[in-house]
Amino acid sequence: MTSRRNFLKSLAGVSAGVIGLNGFGAVNALAQSSGYKALVCVFLAGGSDGHNTVIPMTPAENTAYKTIRGGLALPDQNAPILNIATPGGTPYAFNGGLAAIHPLWGQKKLAVVANAGTLVQPVTRAQYLAASVPVPTNLFSHSDQIQQMQSGIPSSSGGTGWAGRAADAVQSLNGASTFPPSISANGPALFNVGSVVQAASLIPGIGLTLSGMNTWPDTAAAARKNALQQILTLDSGLSVIQAANRVRQDALTLDQMLSSTGSGQAFSTQFPGTSIGNQMKQIAQIIALRGQIGLSRQVFFCSLGGFDTHGSQSWAHWDLLKNVSEAMAAFYNATAEMGVADQVTTFTESDFGRTLQPNGVGTDHGWGNHYLVMGGAVKGGDLYGSYPLMALGGPNDSGSRGAMIPTTSLDQYGATLAKWFGVADAALPSVFPNLGNFATKDLGFLA
Repeated sequence: MTSRRNFLKSLAGVSAGVIGLNGFGAVNALAQSSGYKALVCVFLAGGSDGHNTVIPMTPAENTAYKTIRGGLALPDQNAPILNIATPGGTPYAFNGGLAAIHPLWGQKKLAVVANAGTLVQPVTRAQYLAASVPVPTNLFSHSDQIQQMQSGIPSSSGGTGWAGRAADAVQSLNGASTFPPSISANGPALFNVGSVVQAASLIPGIGLTLSGMNTWPDTAAAARKNALQQILTLDSGLSVIQAANRVRQDALTLDQMLSSTGSGQAFSTQFPGTSIGNQMKQIAQIIALRGQIGLSRQVFFCSLGGFDTHGSQSWAHWDLLKNVSEAMAAFYNATAEMGVADQVTTFTESDFGRTLQPNGVGTDHGWGNHYLVMGGAVKGGDLYGSYPLMALGGPNDSGSRGAMIPTTSLDQYGATLAKWFGVADAALPSVFPNLGNFATKDLGFLA
């Protein structure tokens, strides 16, 4: 067991963007782990190339894939492939960068959701080209699609995140606990913002406590702390200053709450010392405190950038997936150590997919993408949704370069996760307003 000081140091610090904690109080009674559930989003920022993440291996489709991709097709000198198959025997392969989580496929703890993305309603190639049905605004734009993937709103007007709204819908399950149930380990994230729930952003490696408050003598330190509190509670009448003061006050309150929880669990699992590894370790450490902070439902967000691979994709994409895979594998093992592997579901999202046709040594912005879902409750070893045809200008192509029209909506993907999380069927439309436009509400990849 680590000391409280070392635990807090490793846990991380509150960023300048702590979101809406709004005066929480003391930590409540223990939550029963049997009733605990958590959703963990791993966001692959920049638009990860799904075509080189999950590769078709049936002879005809693999030949078409290699013909269109040319020198970017896998396997190549940088990235091997790892064979997988669905229960029906359809063969696919993972990018070799996913080696660390590849065994979870065989253990049926890892699944693929194919060709998913933002949609207003189902759309065919003919409808898209004729502009005869509504589609998400500003497709292929990083900033807009990041916002839409995190908000669950296929426009750029969403002010809350779909995970935040899911947490709103199940807030009663957390009782009177005042610890924030929605946490980003990568700075402020729209994904976590709800209308009601408390949300916080933490960044690994940034200290929680204030500097300069341990001066000598003690009376001088007390005077400094008192002066700061006076500043934070002063009504200046200026909204910007008031908002900044609330953020700082919330950060100090969260520091006190984390300090009051004592030491965290010492994992035998070794996390990689990468950015995404440190973020997922921090999330695991907070989950380890679930009994002390009194929460039954939590949502988490972490992210790794660099997936905008317009050039030098082969090695770069393999290396990025390797970082993600190793962090996810360590995280799964840590949840198993804690006895909550069946109660924590981890899943990936990204801005969008990429074009099937390369631009040379890279790929350009696409639309539909393949996502991974990991956890003990996952009906793994299977692919959900419809894998697109490897054909430029084919029925899944939005144009002529293989920017695939999603055949599964973010609404369906997220609603399946939210329903497992405890959101009632009647409340799902409040989380995903366009869910009613899709016939299937639950994709079936969670038990």
